[in-house]
Amino acid sequence: MKNSEDKYRFSRRRMLRGAGASLALPWLESSAVWGAPKDGKRAASEAPVRLAVLFAGNGFHSKEWWAKGEGRQMELGKVLAPLQDFREKMLFLRGLYNAEALKGNIHSSQTGNLLSGAPLASGGEIRSGTSIDQVLAQRYGGSTKVPSLVLGCEKSNPSVHKNYSMLYSSHISWSSPTTPTPLEIYPALAFDRLFKDEGSKGDKSVLDAVLGDAASLRRGIGVSDQRKLDEYLESVRDVERRIDNAGKRGELQGWRPSLDKPDMPRPAAGIPQDIAEHMRLMADILVLGFQTDTTRIATLKLNNDHSSLRFPHLGVDYMIHHLLSHSDTPDWLKVNQFFLEQVAYIARKLDAIREGPRTLLDNTMMLFCSSMLTGSHEARQLPAILVGGGGGRIKGGRVLDYLEKPERQMCRLFLSMMDKMDVRPGPFGDAARALDEV
Repeated sequence: MKNSEDKYRFSRRRMLRGAGASLALPWLESSAVWGAPKDGKRAASEAPVRLAVLFAGNGFHSKEWWAKGEGRQMELGKVLAPLQDFREKMLFLRGLYNAEALKGNIHSSQTGNLLSGAPLASGGEIRSGTSIDQVLAQRYGGSTKVPSLVLGCEKSNPSVHKNYSMLYSSHISWSSPTTPTPLEIYPALAFDRLFKDEGSKGDKSVLDAVLGDAASLRRGIGVSDQRKLDEYLESVRDVERRIDNAGKRGELQGWRPSLDKPDMPRPAAGIPQDIAEHMRLMADILVLGFQTDTTRIATLKLNNDHSSLRFPHLGVDYMIHHLLSHSDTPDWLKVNQFFLEQVAYIARKLDAIREGPRTLLDNTMMLFCSSMLTGSHEARQLPAILVGGGGGRIKGGRVLDYLEKPERQMCRLFLSMMDKMDVRPGPFGDAARALDEV
């Protein structure tokens, strides 16, 4: 039987882990206000890596979604023309696919598992898989006020299409296999979620985060160790007070967001009748969420798969988006470019925000994708581009072609993206390893 000294020695070791002090103190001395990954993979003075996923349903013009070459010499198809200025910060990924999207029906089965690779339940039942954004939100949720921002510009469709729920075609973000993440389509409410409650950041106080574990530890140790623990916790609190005061005086040397409150007014209530205004408001809110570090994970669904949106501002008001997608007309190309203009708008705003030696775009991974390559329901390869530097971990200006390769699962890309944020879940969806080239 172990003696009391062995018991206390074990408790003291647990105290350091439970209170998080030995790892947290160096971080506290630099920039505790905003946090850092608990595994210490990134320096506290570095800005965090953000993830944004933008989605447009029904694919693109079959002859104009392409890229070739490298860097500034990269040539882009007409669909991607709005991203001309960002060729050196972009990866064009060809040939990735989702095997489960080739099963079941069109539209729903090609969208509901786009970010998870999971099989879908039919017959009106709802079952998919937890999406990449929510896996990362669960990892970083305590670091920001809003674990993830899930935005949309078209209402969900609750009907059933060919034995599959159309909720699948209305949601790309899934908090669990049976729960599509609530979608916010009202700009004012999205803004309120970020800024109405000005509560403190999730890990502003390390001490507050570990008090429960510390109290449990305290009950199991001797009086002498209790005194040591109390002194230790008070020293942590003292460091936090000094950091808070230094931050108020502008002396904090670690990374801080470039904004600490919104620099745009609250949007008007309701949904804008102009789809261009609606998308721009949602884009601005996404950027603002990243810039203020109110969230680090966001999805923006520009429309549903099987979309009913119309585009009168483009002079394309005679046919809904879904029907328009079935032919490669000049109007279809015009609509495609309108969606890519939203991606370019966000990229330009992110790239104008400095975060130390890099820009906010350099510290972001922005994935733009669709449920199918073309409006003819082609899902044997999926359109995907990645814009941004992932915190300096992604080299842009490249075309990566996986079409003829045996392991070309879209989920391999997701594993690569999670790795850039120091999250390594093991297998994800139908993939066991990341894409080495990303």
